[in-house]
Amino acid sequence: MSKTIEASYQGAVQRSGISTSQLHVVMTLGFCGLVSAADNWFVSPALPAIAHTLAVAPTAAAIILTAYLLPYGALQPACGRIGDGVGRLRLLRIIVLGLAVGTLLCAIAPCLGMLVVARVITGCFAAGIISVSQAFVGDVVGPKQRAGAVGILMGITFTGQGLSAGLGGILTDLVGWRAAFAVFGVLACIAWLGLFTLREPAHVHSEQQANVPAARRENPVYAFLRDALRIFFGPRRAVFLLACATGLLYLGTYGLMGTFLSEVCGLTSTRAGLVMMLYGVCCLVGGAVSGRLGAGRGLVHVIGIGEVSGIVSAAALLVSALSASWAPALVAAAALGFGYILVQPTLVTLSMEADPAQAGLCTGLIGFAVFACGGVGSTAGTFILGIGGYPVLWAVAAAGFAMQLVASRRTLRA
Repeated sequence: MSKTIEASYQGAVQRSGISTSQLHVVMTLGFCGLVSAADNWFVSPALPAIAHTLAVAPTAAAIILTAYLLPYGALQPACGRIGDGVGRLRLLRIIVLGLAVGTLLCAIAPCLGMLVVARVITGCFAAGIISVSQAFVGDVVGPKQRAGAVGILMGITFTGQGLSAGLGGILTDLVGWRAAFAVFGVLACIAWLGLFTLREPAHVHSEQQANVPAARRENPVYAFLRDALRIFFGPRRAVFLLACATGLLYLGTYGLMGTFLSEVCGLTSTRAGLVMMLYGVCCLVGGAVSGRLGAGRGLVHVIGIGEVSGIVSAAALLVSALSASWAPALVAAAALGFGYILVQPTLVTLSMEADPAQAGLCTGLIGFAVFACGGVGSTAGTFILGIGGYPVLWAVAAAGFAMQLVASRRTLRA
């Protein structure tokens, strides 16, 4: 990340009361998240090249997306729980190293079957990076600064998602998909080395040690399922249900934008990716300002602003569909990224209140809800698309964002 971006972030966090050492933690973990997100989303524009090299149909090669996303979403709560028990930093060092190894294995996979196995391995390790990092940041900063710090963390992380849509296509065109995997593997190694500059907070380590004897008396699988269900459907269930809606709407919309820009607006994969890079840029901007918005107006208002941005995004896509012009899609990509980064990290912050002693499990459940429902959103969007086309799809998305806005105002008012 450039010195200019780092300087702007330092100014933002200083105004939010985050110290330089806390900024270092957020930036280090943010880079880990950025690499994991980029490693995930860059594959989509590279699919045709992968299919050509491995001599399979593009539809068959699409299985590598599922091979990553299924373990990535499903294992987040488990990783959060493990981090609560063994130490978040220790777990982060293991899983980021696993991400690096898995990504490098993808670069040398000789056939589709081996590539699928390598993506499953990568997804299993990457699953805990975001949720465990969120909980670790919550350990390091105080409750008042938590929302701003998590917002910055997620802004950096999802910059990787947005930028990889464009950079993935460019790298694949310039150096090939194997070299692109190798580049992300090297970046993951750098992220892993950066984790050795961090230290686990002393008070958290003491609490984990005190909880070990009690944890050993229970069946770990039963205890995990019991606690996960208790937290998800407990008094703060509105937070987790809104996370489901966030994945369904924001990630579902994002997942179909690239195809829309190609089919309706006539853009090439690289050009469509460049348009969608605005998503990542506005994730970065939204992460920088979310803390100040929360301090000034409250977390519920931050979520509301993000949901209004979602409505704007869907409306811009509807205009783009009716006019067959890609220009409104620029507004859509920017508004979607800004809205998502205000909503998702704020829900993460609120989720930690469900059980402060198991913050990793709480953030993991948010990740599971968002990414699992993101997959559902893409499937549901494809079904709606087959019935009424893109104008109907984006109109339904706008209505969904509006319903989420109303629901969040009512359920999070307390």
